[in-house]
Amino acid sequence: MTPPEPATSGPTPAAAGETRTVGAMELPAEVVDGVLNRLRRIEGQVRGLQQMIADGRDCRDVTTQIAAANRALEQVGFVLVASGLTWCVQHPDESAAAGYDVADVQKMFMKLA
Repeated sequence: MTPPEPATSGPTPAAAGETRTVGAMELPAEVVDGVLNRLRRIEGQVRGLQQMIADGRDCRDVTTQIAAANRALEQVGFVLVASGLTWCVQHPDESAAAGYDVADVQKMFMKLA
């Protein structure tokens, strides 16, 4: 039986100018790393919410934390879509060929607004 892989805390820090592929887009590695770190923090917030509800915490406290997690998710979405929109504008032929023309990315942005 093979021992399990050791857990990692995430991707290695990005070198200057490095990009990572997200879907068909090449986004700056620091943006992708930042989004992943924010999502991990949000995951912790959601676990905390579960515990608050299990502990019978006050509804006001729970809703405050739900609002904070919701805002954090919205910010992640805005960062990701804004970076993708930037890529599409800088690489119009590649983005259109991949099905990410500027109009499509603008629609994604509007879903978050």
